[in-house]
Formats: sequence, structure tokens, C-alpha cells
Amino acid sequence: MTTTTAPQLLGKCPAPGDVRLSHLHATGELIDSYTAVPELLAGLDEAALLRAGTVLSQVHPDALLRRHPGLPEATVAITGSSTIRPMVSPLSAQLARHGFVPRIQVGGYGQYAIELRETHNELFATEPDVTVCLLDADAVFQRLRTPWTPADVRYALRQLSSHLEEITDAYQAKHTGTLVFNTVPLPWYWASQLIDHCSRALLGATWREFNAHLLTFSTNRPGVLAVDTEPLLGETGALADPRASSYANVHFSDEFFSAYAREIGHVVRSLTGRAGKCLVIDLDGTLWGGNLADDGPDGIEISEGFRGEAFHAFQTAVKQLSAQGVLVAVCSKNDEDEVLEVFKQNPELALGADDIVAMAVNWGAKPGNLAEIADKLGIDVNSLVFVDDSAAERGVVRDALPAVPVIAVDADEPALHVRRLLADRWFVTDEITQADRTRVQRYLTDRKRVKLREEVESKADYLAGLGTTVELFDAGHGNAGRVAQLTQRTNRFNLTADRLDTAAVLELIAGQDTEVIAVRCTDRFGEYGTIGAIFTRRRGPVLHIDNFVLSCRVLARDVETACLRAILRQAARAGATKVTAAFRLTGMNDKVKDFYPLNGFTADPDAEDDDTGFSHDLSTVPPNPPHLELVVRLSERLGDRAAE
Repeated sequence: MTTTTAPQLLGKCPAPGDVRLSHLHATGELIDSYTAVPELLAGLDEAALLRAGTVLSQVHPDALLRRHPGLPEATVAITGSSTIRPMVSPLSAQLARHGFVPRIQVGGYGQYAIELRETHNELFATEPDVTVCLLDADAVFQRLRTPWTPADVRYALRQLSSHLEEITDAYQAKHTGTLVFNTVPLPWYWASQLIDHCSRALLGATWREFNAHLLTFSTNRPGVLAVDTEPLLGETGALADPRASSYANVHFSDEFFSAYAREIGHVVRSLTGRAGKCLVIDLDGTLWGGNLADDGPDGIEISEGFRGEAFHAFQTAVKQLSAQGVLVAVCSKNDEDEVLEVFKQNPELALGADDIVAMAVNWGAKPGNLAEIADKLGIDVNSLVFVDDSAAERGVVRDALPAVPVIAVDADEPALHVRRLLADRWFVTDEITQADRTRVQRYLTDRKRVKLREEVESKADYLAGLGTTVELFDAGHGNAGRVAQLTQRTNRFNLTADRLDTAAVLELIAGQDTEVIAVRCTDRFGEYGTIGAIFTRRRGPVLHIDNFVLSCRVLARDVETACLRAILRQAARAGATKVTAAFRLTGMNDKVKDFYPLNGFTADPDAEDDDTGFSHDLSTVPPNPPHLELVVRLSERLGDRAAE
């Protein structure tokens, strides 16, 4: 009898990914082959993902981490007002397809209020990255006496609002993970127990008022998110199975659990710096109808006719994403001159040349072109999201770049383009900052910098010609969101990969022994905005750098070196005896692993277990790089602390 090996199974077997996953589990090879799981799960529908999640939920995370110690772990705690265990399987699949080792901890039935208040329970056996509190309508109505009126429901919902705010306070006093609530759907069978239209209208208004308050509360409370379930129900249909609801107190359907798990998967993805940064679009059959090479610029479908209108809707959706900071690039097999002519001369095209930050238009292989786009933009290739109508091109990209999400669209059904683009929340983020809104314009400005580099003879001339100014200043409430975003979305120069939300940043800003230093950068072509942050902590006479993050857009200019030297000089002036720093290798920051040694630091054996420690004795601090102007606007807090 011949045994099929895991590589053979992954590479040659035509069976769907969930079937291959089940085979790996049955043969005991799943743990060894876990790094291939995201590739197996790519493109599966919700039913297949649910089957895969059932298998994955049986694998203990500790076994996976022992075999693959470098893989990122995502810990999610789930609590709620009814039976919530059915969410484990779809959430396991969602986390695994994003490359995480899932550690899912489930609370007791209806115990959310107690569990979120208390620390010492199994729900928090491991401190979670995200805690999900899943609420349902029956928890409200079961508190009411029969008969009840809309006024009774209003009173109960107001009590619940106050209750949720109270337990949020208790949770955040003890935990740092993001807390996620959901708006509570109103099932028809509760509303239908009122027989007059006026009462039903009042109930609907009251219910929406509660959900609106919950959504508003989450936007004003750092570290708290609320998932709006109304759009999810529009996708999934039935809210619950009546038999499961009655017999097992499972008040949500498998379809709803799957859709909600998808949302939570993207919450975790964004909080850990894996949100998409650049949407790369194909042209023929994707951005417009027809084939430019065959049909010519006047023959392609852009906005006229029912198909043209569908393509135009897709263009508009892409432009909407661009306006919120998503970079848009083009990767197409075409002649570049012809493509540029379409963008410049066709006013009906919703996207203009100024909306596109990079183009790879040629007849070369698309994986290489995608890598070139990422390199040109200074981002990791797995920060790209690729859309193409060709199954062959999608397959080539998936094989060569398995970390790049690939969205399938059908040239014959452009009406589905927008839905397929947005079905996964690849670009979801905690909040949109001013830096996001101006990101596209900043990348377009980079073209002027590229032109300068091409015109001068040496890198030294280029750096001198840029006229770069670097400013260090104390972070505050106004830019805490941007600083948090930098920790979440920066990967190459993120020296410990500590991902912080806005609440955590604000806590560090307010701390007695901690300081958050923001970095701003400008040059002759314009402003970069806030592009970095340094997190320091006082340990007696020692200043410790907890983390240092810097946008890759300003690397190779010595900005990072200038910032570090400024911190060293500040510490020396304040009387510190030395500066220590931590580095944690993540697989994405390996190119800067020697940053501290190259800047005069030596190995420090007292570092924490997961970190490589470095120490600087402050005996000699080199001057600033000559091509940079450094402006330091820091308070005297560091000096006061170091002198204590």
C-alpha cells in the first residue's frame, strides 16, 4: 500500500482544501504541515471553511507552537448571553487562513457579565488579544414579564446599555485586549408578538436606538469595537434555526456564526499589522470590459450600457477605498503606453492616473510584477491584495505568492465585482487617521523624489538634495490613534512587534514611568506626517526602549539613526547611566536585526526571554547625520525621571 505524503497531497491532489486538510489530520500529518493550511483554505466557501474549522479546532495550539515556534498565535476569548461554542469552528478556520495558530477560549453559558468582571476564570487562562462578547435578543426579552409593551423593552434596553458600560470598565481595568460587542438583531418572532403597527414601530425604533448607542459607544471608547450585524444578516439570511434556538439555546445560525467569525478574523488581522495596504487590480475584464489590445481604447466597456455601468460601479468602489488610504496599483498584461492613454483621455473612467500609485503593465509574469510593485512602494508583498478575472493568472499568483490574498472576479459577470471585492474585509482597520486620508497623495509625491534620485550622481547628493527634517515630539491624545496604527501596520522596522491599540497608547502616554515619542518627517517635496514612534520606560537610572517603529517610506535616509542618537543624547543629559533596548525577531523585521549593534549597542544578557537585549553605556554618542536637520521638542519628563 502506498502512502501519500503531505507535499504530494498539497501539490497534486485535486480534492478541495478542506478534504486535503481532513486527510492530513487523519494521517497525523496536520501539525507538521500546518504552514500550508492558509493555502489550503484560500478560496473555500463558508460551508467548506466550517468543515475545515471543525478539524482545526481539534488541534491543540501548544502542539502547533512546539512544532512551529515562529508562527504567530492569536488568542480569542468568547463569552456571551447564550450558547456560543458553535463559533469555535468557523473562527478556527478564519484565524488559520490568516496564518495564525488559533487559541480560542470559551466561557460558560450566559456568563458574560460575571466573566468580563472577573479575572480568575478559565476564559482568561491566556490573556486574549481579542475578547468577543456575543449578545442576543432573548437575553433582553427573558427579563420581561408577560404581557410586555414597547415601553418595557425600552427600559430593559437602557438597563442593558448601562450594564455593558459598567462591565466594559471592569474588563479594561484588568485586560488589554480589544473588547468586541455586536449590535443585537431583533428576531421577527419577538416583534410579531405585538399585533398593532404602532407598537411594532415603537419597538423597532427603541431597538435601533439601543444598537445606535452601542455603535456610538464603541467609537468613543478606545479598545472597544462593535460589529454591526445588520449587514451580516443581509448576507447570510436566516438569523437562527428555531429548533437549535429552542432546544439548545443557540440563537444564531451556522451562517451567522461563520459571517461573524470572518469579521473577528479581520479584527485580529488588523490589530496584528496584517491588514492589506495596497489593492492591485488587473485591467481587462476586471477594471473594464473587453480587451484593450484587441478592442482598442474606444472598444472597451467603461461606463456605458448595463455591463459598462457594472464595471463603473467597481471603479467607484475602488476609488472609495483609495480615499481612505488604500493604495491602488495596476498589474496588467498590456502595452503601458496604451493603458496610460486610457487613464489620461477617458473622462468616464472613475479612476484617474493620479489615483494609481504604481503600475506594472507589461507582458511579464504577474508574481514578479507584484513583487516589483511591493518593492517600489516599500511594503511587504503580503500587504498586497490582488484582483483578477483570469483563473490561470490567479493560480500562478497563489502558487508563487501564497501570502497574497487573491480575489476572483468574472469578466462575464461584472455585476458581482463589487461584492467579491468587499466580501472579505482585507483593508479593515481600527480607525481612519489623517495620515490615511493623505496617503495616496504622499505616494504620488514620491515620484518626484524618484526623479531627483535619477538626476543626481550619488546617494549622498540625493540625500543632501532632499533637505529632510526629522522632528521628535511627545505623543498626545490627538495622535494616539496614528501611533497605535503604526504599531499595528508597520512590520519591517518594528523592533519588537508589540501591537498596541489606542487605549494602550494613551495609557503609556499617561504613565509615570513611560513616554511615547512620536516622529514626524518632511523634505523639500512635502510632509510625510507622523511616521514613527519610540516607546521608552524608566528603570531607575536606566532608560529602556520598549519598542521603536518607523515607516519603511523613510528608511535608507538615516532617519532611524538620527532618532536613536537623539534619544541617547537626551538620556545622557538627564543623567541616565545607560540605555537598554529590546529586539524581537518576527520574520518580517529580520533586515533590521543588527540596528542596535550597528549603533553602538552591545548584547545585554538581562533581556526578557522572548527578546534579544542590547545596552549602550552612553560614553560616546555620534553626531547627527549631516544631511538631516533634527528638531527635538520633548518635555523634561525624561530628565526628571532619570534624575530620581
